[in-house]
Amino acid sequence: MVPAYLISAEVYAALFALMAMGLTLTYMTTKVPNFAYGDMVLLGVYSSYATVKIYHSDPYVGSAVGFVVAGLVSMAMYLIVLRPLARRGASIVSLMIATFGVDIGFAGIFGIYTDYLTNAYVFNDAKEFYTLGPDFSIAGYPGIDFAAPVAVAAVVLIIYLLLTRTKFGVAMRASIENPPLAKVLGINVDMVYTSSWFLAGGLAGFAGAFLTLDLPLLSVNTGNDLIVGIFAASVLGGLTSIFGSAVGGLIIGGSELLMTIWLGSGFGYGGTIFIAVILFLSGVYSVRRKTRQSKVVGAILAALGLWVIADIAAGLPVDFLAPELVNGFGSAIINPFQVGIPLVIMAVALLIVPQGVFSVNFRRLLGLEK
Repeated sequence: MVPAYLISAEVYAALFALMAMGLTLTYMTTKVPNFAYGDMVLLGVYSSYATVKIYHSDPYVGSAVGFVVAGLVSMAMYLIVLRPLARRGASIVSLMIATFGVDIGFAGIFGIYTDYLTNAYVFNDAKEFYTLGPDFSIAGYPGIDFAAPVAVAAVVLIIYLLLTRTKFGVAMRASIENPPLAKVLGINVDMVYTSSWFLAGGLAGFAGAFLTLDLPLLSVNTGNDLIVGIFAASVLGGLTSIFGSAVGGLIIGGSELLMTIWLGSGFGYGGTIFIAVILFLSGVYSVRRKTRQSKVVGAILAALGLWVIADIAAGLPVDFLAPELVNGFGSAIINPFQVGIPLVIMAVALLIVPQGVFSVNFRRLLGLEK
């Protein structure tokens, strides 16, 4: 039997991959960090909630509704707010602040909507509710355990085919890489950007609806709770690579759950040695880079890895790190750890590979090419 926490991490990682891909797509088109993206996820959450509670369907139907609703709202946000500001020469900072404004507006909208659900339908859990159902099962496992990774694989395949096998995909890549040249070639850049924002919002809404089958507790704050991790996943993937963001989402989503559990209960000797080796190898890789910052960070990571290994070899003398990694820091600090893990992973990764994980030449790293 597969441990429940591993399955939960797999589902969470898959949904983070979907959300990170959408956020990266919005950044690639406007070059603006979209801080209202968590609201698109929340639109999917409440589309699923309404589908289940009002229409007595299931969250999988809600995922289709969430895709359309969040996609249309995201597209409207681009057309009504961002595109007019960009045409008036607004700076990236101004556009970023505009996304903050949209986020604040959505806080009020969701407050009004949940009040309406509470008063009109007497849904006392509208502002905060537990995992929705019904869900199908396979071999005793909830259907979401299979649906989430299958959905990610399908979305990645569809986007790959869209970008490489269709005229629209070629137009999208040209519009993102060089908009003026794309216009000269007769490509409707505005239409491409609008479609991209619809797709990005749709991915967020789709993932948000799936979250209602996975997260134990959801609320009107779920989008804001997730946005930091989504940004971390997108940045880890490189911010300009849709497929890199999928990898970043898998890393951040999976690590966030697994690391919090293991930090609380302990990694054991084998897990701690593995972490120490990873720290050492990452440090060696970073030292080999040209920048002074990378060399300093690499030296610290390599020394830290060697220190942990030496502590284990010496029988875990009392210090502030190795015994806690082996035996755990205790369950009382699981929540503080979980909030900070995506940021720590992103910060360390950017110090080592500033362009994201897809910028690493693994063939050269393994000595397969010069």
